[in-house]
Amino acid sequence: MAKRTTPPSASDDQVRALLERYHCPVPFHAVRTRFLGNIASPDMQGSPMKMVEALWGGELPTFESIDEANELIGALVMGLWNRLTRHQERSAPFRLTRLDVPATHNGMATLARLRREEMEGFVEGLFGDKESLDLPERAHKALGTLAEIRAMLEASQVLAEDATKPAPPGEIAVTLGHFRELTRIAEHEMHEVVLSCTRARRQMLAALPANRPVLH
Repeated sequence: MAKRTTPPSASDDQVRALLERYHCPVPFHAVRTRFLGNIASPDMQGSPMKMVEALWGGELPTFESIDEANELIGALVMGLWNRLTRHQERSAPFRLTRLDVPATHNGMATLARLRREEMEGFVEGLFGDKESLDLPERAHKALGTLAEIRAMLEASQVLAEDATKPAPPGEIAVTLGHFRELTRIAEHEMHEVVLSCTRARRQMLAALPANRPVLH
């Protein structure tokens, strides 16, 4: 019997290494938030495997053996996905990626891009291939706040990448401080989306009609 090379409890570092090995076009920080959004999604047709395939545009990468396929899928689904399911509890809020950056234009652009990609990944996972979803009111409100934060981050990234508009380190340090506050708000709103959508999905499952069983 073939031995699994990556256990179901694959660490974030192991998952990141596998994504790099198979040239995943989605960065690890965005993979985390995509999975989180899909875990909470009220779309009953979604599945972990569909979300994994979507990372490579809808098809898994090419493997040289079944062991390699099991290694990647096990790390992503049995490892990362399962770890993220705990954030459906109020006592386990999700945390965005922490990154220390210098008080420079490049540092500000890097952090703004990372946060923007995380939030875009969360929405991508939540909606999947759907253009619209019937979301709880609290989730709808939280998504509006996240959209505003994303817009501010995008504007900051554009400004930071514009070499014609230099800013002193002091001003950049203040902006990075604002980023920390935006991170806290974004984490709170993402958690509210997850909690409200999880409750709504559980209520939908509880209300599903059951057919009368055939007794023999």
